Amino acid sequence: MIGSLPIFIFFFLGAILLAFTKGKVHKALFIAIPAIAFIALIYTPINVEFSGTFLGLNLKFIFIDKLSKVWGYIFAIMAFSSAIFAYHNDDYKENVYATLYVGSSYGVIFAGNLLTLFIFWELMAIFSTMIIFARKTDKSTKAGFRYLLVHAFGGQLLFAGMILYYFKTGSLDFGYIGLQNIATLLIMLGFAVNAAIPPFSAWLPDSYPESTVTGTVFLSAYTSKTAVYVLARSFPGEEILLYAGAIMTVYGIIYAILENDMRRVLSYSIINQVGFMIAGVGIGTQMAINGAAAHAFAHILYKALLMMGAGAVLYRTGISKTSRLGGLYKTMPYTLFFSCIGAAAISAFPLTSGFTSKSLIIAASLEEHKTIVYHILLLASAGVFLHAGIKFPYFVFFQKDSGLRPKEAPLNMLIAMGFVSFLCILLGVKPELLYNILPYEVNYEPYTPSHVVMQLQILMFSAAAFFFMLPMLKRTETITLDTDWFYRKGGKLFLIFVDKVVIYIGSNIKSYLFEKIPSKAAYFFSNPAGYIKTVYYIIYYKVFEDNPKKLEENLSKLDDIRSVKTEVNLGNSMIWVTFFIFFYLLIFYFSL
Repeated sequence: MIGSLPIFIFFFLGAILLAFTKGKVHKALFIAIPAIAFIALIYTPINVEFSGTFLGLNLKFIFIDKLSKVWGYIFAIMAFSSAIFAYHNDDYKENVYATLYVGSSYGVIFAGNLLTLFIFWELMAIFSTMIIFARKTDKSTKAGFRYLLVHAFGGQLLFAGMILYYFKTGSLDFGYIGLQNIATLLIMLGFAVNAAIPPFSAWLPDSYPESTVTGTVFLSAYTSKTAVYVLARSFPGEEILLYAGAIMTVYGIIYAILENDMRRVLSYSIINQVGFMIAGVGIGTQMAINGAAAHAFAHILYKALLMMGAGAVLYRTGISKTSRLGGLYKTMPYTLFFSCIGAAAISAFPLTSGFTSKSLIIAASLEEHKTIVYHILLLASAGVFLHAGIKFPYFVFFQKDSGLRPKEAPLNMLIAMGFVSFLCILLGVKPELLYNILPYEVNYEPYTPSHVVMQLQILMFSAAAFFFMLPMLKRTETITLDTDWFYRKGGKLFLIFVDKVVIYIGSNIKSYLFEKIPSKAAYFFSNPAGYIKTVYYIIYYKVFEDNPKKLEENLSKLDDIRSVKTEVNLGNSMIWVTFFIFFYLLIFYFSL
């Protein structure tokens, strides 16, 4: 019975219960909900679907197969771990929003049609925004508002593409779509916003670091990874994604190296790691899709572990800038230990989950002879160790002594970090546990001598490069300029442009096109025969026969015609109807 219910139901019903409970009951329930969902998912059979009729359409509302189940398993594990990490949190509303956020993510990955997907897609944006707002600071409020605007923009792209796709195909089923026309392009762009593909990526480091210690852990796991899933489902093998992913891997490294705030470093690192997954989707082979799914699974674990470590430091010190941290190994050894495991996993050290997942994607690129992308991914692997594997733990826990002597992280945080650390190592030591749940059969052995030696060489080279450049990596209060400048600062210039230029031009167009010109036309249509005859005689007596008296008589007649009161004003409604018809016909024409 439990396996026959859509998984998101457990989270939505659980959120209602959470809203009416407090104290230990609330916190225990917060942990129990994802555990129950995980058990339910185990008993949910493959290729199960829930169908029905809505607005006269026969829709497949929910569909679960091996691909979506991979995301389903890790989403429950991550919600369980994050709930333990947040056990100390007394902001019950944030826990409710987090539960609804996870439930919405399940709605997306198990959506059987585009309409269901869109509804949960928008709910996911709303509830994640509320998590950002939960910190209740001026920065978090502004970041949350920007986050909401960006995701609303992405949602509208998705909605527009969905409508056009329905009119072209007559179907809303969600499966392979492929990049074919303007409709599918809009759908891909809507997904790209959530995947943080540049230039739609700055929202991630702009918003995640401004949320609470616990909120950042939740946010790091779901939004961008649901986007990877929907791209893997609908656009596998699209070459543009291959190169977009490769660019993301390098882009994330560059900004992470420049950053000073430890949670912004890790946020840019998310973009870098998602780039590997997007590249896997772009390759599109069974091995590459397996790699994208496996890396999403592993990434959610080790990225959450790193965010937990950074969150524990922030919780105890109130400081997020690495330039003001250092020497914390003396009083936070367990946090350091678990953070180092996360750093090893993200750097793809042998015997960690990152080694057994990332190598699938890199091997798939080599197998498909994507030589340029293969070398970019190898370079990015080295860069990951540089910024997340060394920079984060070194500057936060070692280097100069900041004089801070904070307490060790609370017990619940240590338990959560310990649990996730165990999984990171378990999946590195026994990769078959992960390989067995992937959508396709895995015929790949990560622990070959050549692969292990090559990876160790990459890591040693990165470590040598880091310590060689250490004197140049001075920790300063840096400000990095990203594409968010266009809507943070450039937006003000745009508003001034609209207010001073666009509105002025629009008012004049409206005045001439819908008031003055119609009024002039009304003079003519009030007495067309007399108007034409009078104008004819004016021209005749002015040009062909010099007769001032007759000319004056006809000018007087023309004045009499114009003196007739003709009030013509088409109004704003007519203007907007005209514009909407024009743009509708334009879109319809290009969608043919």
